[in-house]
Amino acid sequence: MAEQRQRALSTSGEALYEILALEKGATHDEIKKSYRKLALKYHPDKNPDNPEAAEKFKEINNAHATLTDLSKRNIYDKYGSLGLYVAEQFGEENVNTYFMLSSWWAKGLFAVCGLLTGCYLCCCLCCCFNCCCGKCKPKVPEGEQQEFCVSPEDLEEQIKKDMERDGETPITLQPTNVTEKTQLIGDSRRSYRTES
Repeated sequence: MAEQRQRALSTSGEALYEILALEKGATHDEIKKSYRKLALKYHPDKNPDNPEAAEKFKEINNAHATLTDLSKRNIYDKYGSLGLYVAEQFGEENVNTYFMLSSWWAKGLFAVCGLLTGCYLCCCLCCCFNCCCGKCKPKVPEGEQQEFCVSPEDLEEQIKKDMERDGETPITLQPTNVTEKTQLIGDSRRSYRTES
């Protein structure tokens, strides 16, 4: 299985041309002509009792679909079937970036930067020393208040305490003995007259 996967993800970019019996770099017309010829030869309707012909027909269709699509053909010519797999996973526009970052010089640059800085987590360590430990924490200039964060629950509790202290308690329940009718009609009669 691993050998088949290795073969399926080659970087040479020649297998699809071999399926269509062409040389790498064949023109669009040559691909079309070879596809028609092989498709007629291995079509399942012409070979009803031959399962190998049906598999060969699938391979021919796959090769034709890849080589007639210009962007897929460019990726296949440059990176082989591994490039097509990367295009499926990350998108066609990210294939060059993937292969650039997986090249030996990019890996070497990453290793050298890690060795020169001493660690790969320097930003995390710097943040911990400045904020968490407090030893290297920058001091706030005098006259300025230090900023701090309050959780929403603590802030809500503080607002309730402030309102109780000021004598204003927030209304949390509706009165139970009030109806719509009592709100509209009061004890005293009101009259609305217009002076003419």
